[in-house]
Amino acid sequence: MSLLSWKLHGTGKTIGAGEVVSTDERLSWPRTIGVGIQHIAAMFGATFLVPLLTGLPATTTLFFSGIGTLLFLAITKNRVPSYLGSSFAFLAPIAAAKAGGGMSYALGGVVATGVILALVGLIVKAAGVGWINWLLPPLVTGTIVMVIGLNLAGAAKDNFVQGPSCAIITLASIGLIAAYSRGFMGRISIFLGLVVGYLAAYLMGDVNTDAIKSAKIFALPTFTAPTFDGKAIALFLPVVLVLIAENVGHVKAVAAMTGKNLDDQMGMALFADGVATTLAGAGGGSGTTTYAENIGVMAATRVYSTAAYWVAGAGAILLSLSPKFGEVLHSTPAGVLGGVGVALFGMIGVLGARIWIEGKVDFSKSTNLIIAASALIIGISNMAWTSGDYKFEGIINATLVTVIGYQVLNSVAKSRGNS
Repeated sequence: MSLLSWKLHGTGKTIGAGEVVSTDERLSWPRTIGVGIQHIAAMFGATFLVPLLTGLPATTTLFFSGIGTLLFLAITKNRVPSYLGSSFAFLAPIAAAKAGGGMSYALGGVVATGVILALVGLIVKAAGVGWINWLLPPLVTGTIVMVIGLNLAGAAKDNFVQGPSCAIITLASIGLIAAYSRGFMGRISIFLGLVVGYLAAYLMGDVNTDAIKSAKIFALPTFTAPTFDGKAIALFLPVVLVLIAENVGHVKAVAAMTGKNLDDQMGMALFADGVATTLAGAGGGSGTTTYAENIGVMAATRVYSTAAYWVAGAGAILLSLSPKFGEVLHSTPAGVLGGVGVALFGMIGVLGARIWIEGKVDFSKSTNLIIAASALIIGISNMAWTSGDYKFEGIINATLVTVIGYQVLNSVAKSRGNS
């Protein structure tokens, strides 16, 4: 079967009771395009938050998001439906690298992350996924995710206090939309809250529209070359672990929904995300990851067709060709970003706790408690230490404590019969 050919599901117009549109099927093209547009809407809010919060060009990030999605589909041979959007795991290291040497240094870290992830994918393809489950049990992944979210609390505060009125309106809007809405609207409550906050700021005269007025309607995205620096790259190493966990979780979720065994695609999914992240960093975009938001669209529509994702990837590339649209996003006031940051970074932290709960982590074991507690304090307070020219920030140190501490302390406990 050709890469860009799909079997028509029934008449292509309806989905019968208990049926799903499988990965190698599609509905009629108008309906497939409609589902693809839903996927664009689902990824849009979260994908654009990363460039807004880091200062990366929004249109460039969206461009590489679309390119990365198409690459992912091609590399996995249309067996794993997924959209590759901006990963929030990159927020903290990009901010730290940018402060230390500039955005090009941060991009060098993104590229390095992608290369390492791609290599991990090739290893998984050859050796299987068992060693990942051993290295990254729920205690470890949950702790790292929580640290990445809560380490950004200071950044959220700094933005919040620059425009408290807009920040409060934004945060309240996110909460009210999430509480009132059901289904898809609830899943994009952060983006909708940002829109409300932006409009409020505009009415208050807090939005600078000069760049919007002067920007072109259509043009190629701005591309920036990376600079490679060992100190900056070191900041990004914990992100690799998060991306591994996110990709493995995504493939398992898709397998459960479609009833297909996709274990043989685990390595290629990691490799594909690594290639997409490498390409994004090389051109000035943020690193990518598989998107849970789009799993929600698949669950709601019962359409798992990769054809819809080809539509979404192509649509994202087309949207990225409007600098004026990008400037609208970049004009978002700090206060609005502060309101978003309070909700978003906190949610990332709570997601770590969710991983603990779903993984049934036993905190009655003193080793688990000590590992998680120590890593959280180190990461959230950003305890750093310097060795020569290298400075190891809190997230790196917390990751090392979690990964190494889990293996060492559990080995000692088992040797003493305390496991």
